[in-house]
Amino acid sequence: MAGVASPARATDARTLAPLALVFNAFTWGVSWWPFRQLEGAGLHPLWLTAITFGVAVAGLLLARPRALGEVLRTPALWTLVLAAGTTNACFNWGVTIGDVVRVVLLFYLMPLWAVLLARPLLGERIHAAAVLRIVLALVGAVVVLWPRNGTDLAAFTLPDVLGLVGGFSFALNNVMLRREAKRSEPARALAMFGGGMLIALLLALVQWQAGRIGPPPAPAFGWVIGTAALAAWFVASNLALQYGAARLAAATTAVIMLTEVVFASASALLLGAGALDARTAIGGALILSAAALAALRR
Repeated sequence: MAGVASPARATDARTLAPLALVFNAFTWGVSWWPFRQLEGAGLHPLWLTAITFGVAVAGLLLARPRALGEVLRTPALWTLVLAAGTTNACFNWGVTIGDVVRVVLLFYLMPLWAVLLARPLLGERIHAAAVLRIVLALVGAVVVLWPRNGTDLAAFTLPDVLGLVGGFSFALNNVMLRREAKRSEPARALAMFGGGMLIALLLALVQWQAGRIGPPPAPAFGWVIGTAALAAWFVASNLALQYGAARLAAATTAVIMLTEVVFASASALLLGAGALDARTAIGGALILSAAALAALRR
């Protein structure tokens, strides 16, 4: 019958959808490596983030030019610009300069922030299960962040701040996506991609003027090709996320996306970009337990 998927096609979708989400999680879990390689070529992660998302913005505007007008007319989407941009700038910067395992774990405090933000922005009540997740996440964060000697607050580094702020912004991003679900998909996508470009560019300019980072290097084959390849990879990853999330339950999607932590931790440990001692492992387990509980609840 026309319009009814064949059993074989349905089976293919059930197989491909989880793989698509795993591909997306893998992309962001190992994204620290190309960012570090391109930083070695003289391109700071903030410049790289601005360029990468600028390519996505240009493509989206060519395909859906009306989306720009909707974003400009909708103040709520400006919050999405800020949230998405801060998320990407902080995450990419943090995993480039810091301990990848630590930054990713702090980033995944996101369910804690989501519970707190959903109360004023969505009117959701904080139930007993949410309190349990908050406690687990907070205890996990304290365990991860507590100074080794118990008093040295200098151990709280810039990458730690970037991981925390990035996770908070990611939670705000997700809450605003739910709140503005009635907006068109191109407008929401443009707000997110545009934020990734604008916030990273603004931070890069501030850091440059302050003398903390250098300007973008002169065009060279290596970093230009690397940046183009990374942009194409991110676009493919985004398409994979849309494909998988549209075909699986939200809870399943959320649980699968937690594999990003596995990919990030494993790759960082194998390549010497992170460390996993007993304290980090215990704190990370508590943080991930809170994230998993939040995913299963959805």
